[in-house]
Amino acid sequence: MAVRQALGRGLQLGRALLLRFTGKPGAACGWGRAERPVPAAGWGRGERRGPSVGAAAESRRLGLGLPERYRFFRQSVAGLAARLQRQLVLRARGAGPGGRAVFLAFGLGLGLIEEKQAEGRRAAAACREIQAVFTQKNKLPPDPLDTRRWQGFRLEEYLIGQSIGKGCSAAVYEAAVPSVPQNLELAQSTGLLAGRRPESFPQEENEERAPQAPAFPLAIKMMWNISAGSSSEAIFSTMSQELVPASRVALAGEYGAVTYRKSKGGLKQLAPHPNIIRVFRAFTSSVPLLPGALVDYPDVLPPRLHPAGLGHGRTLFLVMKNYPCTLRQYLRVKTPSPRLATMMTLQLLEGVDHLVQQGIAHRDLKSDNVLVELDADGCPWLVITDFGCCLADKSIGLQLPFTSWYVDLGGNGSLMAPEVSTASPGPRAVIDYSKADAWAVGAIAYEIFGLANPFYGQGGVHLESRSYQEAQLPALPASVPRETRQLVRSLLQREASKRPSARVAANVLHLSLWGEHILALKNLKLDKMIGWLLQQSAATLLAERLTEKSCVETKMKMLFLANLECDALCQAALLLYSWKAAPLCM
Repeated sequence: MAVRQALGRGLQLGRALLLRFTGKPGAACGWGRAERPVPAAGWGRGERRGPSVGAAAESRRLGLGLPERYRFFRQSVAGLAARLQRQLVLRARGAGPGGRAVFLAFGLGLGLIEEKQAEGRRAAAACREIQAVFTQKNKLPPDPLDTRRWQGFRLEEYLIGQSIGKGCSAAVYEAAVPSVPQNLELAQSTGLLAGRRPESFPQEENEERAPQAPAFPLAIKMMWNISAGSSSEAIFSTMSQELVPASRVALAGEYGAVTYRKSKGGLKQLAPHPNIIRVFRAFTSSVPLLPGALVDYPDVLPPRLHPAGLGHGRTLFLVMKNYPCTLRQYLRVKTPSPRLATMMTLQLLEGVDHLVQQGIAHRDLKSDNVLVELDADGCPWLVITDFGCCLADKSIGLQLPFTSWYVDLGGNGSLMAPEVSTASPGPRAVIDYSKADAWAVGAIAYEIFGLANPFYGQGGVHLESRSYQEAQLPALPASVPRETRQLVRSLLQREASKRPSARVAANVLHLSLWGEHILALKNLKLDKMIGWLLQQSAATLLAERLTEKSCVETKMKMLFLANLECDALCQAALLLYSWKAAPLCM
């Protein structure tokens, strides 16, 4: 805004103040006690929550930061007016040079403050409108594999193939529903390599190589039941964390599961997200003797299947989409380009941000718990899986009371954030998990960019989250963009308060990937940023309509615009500007 326009607006406000203080009739004062100031629109997440209930209540309900800041400004201006009232009135009436200078300076300051507030209101409103459009566009359609045409609540309904892999608490097998041939046709005709293991992806050492067989679009996960008992209610209660990413119909086939979900009330159900696994069916059944069971996990089988087995006769089964490989397997044979690796890291941050917004912490992020599928161009799409260690309690959210050493802190101690690994129990001790998964993404980024994970003790560098110093972090390759290297270092800061949130970190990568020209401006204003966002919105909508199946880059842009919030975007831009001015640390 030009100085003349700011001065004009300030003079109007100053004149109202002057008339108010001199007691002249007809004065329309926007700063007095009679008229309650209206807070400006905030910079928060816009329409993510419920409907509006008035401007002031809306701002407070959304947790927006600027209304408090506005009140500070208004109180400051009111205090300044009170202190200068006598001098202002006397000098203004006398029309002396000093009075005119004070009057003009006071009016100019008020005009600049008012214009800054108006700019923030315009930016916040535009972000909310863009977000509303892409939230609708970004809603996940029902998965063709998750249909009510097949029941899928009995193990006998599935054709189970070869072993896909096993972890510390379950084994996963490829599966199909022979009674629904359209599912098999879908898996064979889709552009994604779902349901079959390409020869280019190696199997684990203890796996037998599966021959090329008809596509298995599903994967079935059999939990190992050693201590949960054999009743459905006990199994669902003990393994409830596995049900967090379950779909609405996943538990509809078993009375015990439905009863547990309705009665407990403390378990959160995760809303769908394209970077997070969906569980299509969950049910209990007798433990069968599946291929490779006597070799891979004989100790957890029930005694009727193995004399030395310690497992119970029934256990939990989870049915989900079959993915070609894990992130760890993919990175063994593929070396993504720096730009592609940046987009892969961005996908993890988008998934983690969705978890945080739902009040859920994964607590076991690692490359083995990230699945990968490929689009028609061979570009990887990442999906976070395995929620057995997650924190998803409605009563505590992301703040876990740490009263004793018996409290479960999650899995994978190597990638446990410093605020978790160094916590000490006590009567009032609480662990904040809001940025713990983002820290794990920073560690996994080393693997994505072609280096050994320093927290695994590989590649000659061994760091521990309890004791490492940021100066000990190894440098990423010089081919990695500067902004990405700075972000990884920022995600791995020991102090959680200095670490960016997953949303801000994701916005940093979005801006560095697609906003180079807007960031190159020396004087970046919110109005220019909004203009760029409108251009991105139009281009993304056009690209999404022109292609039958959106590429990974288009999907990421749609996620960015669906999660758009002005405050987090400005924080990301400020981070990028500060990194440009500061020397590169890694």
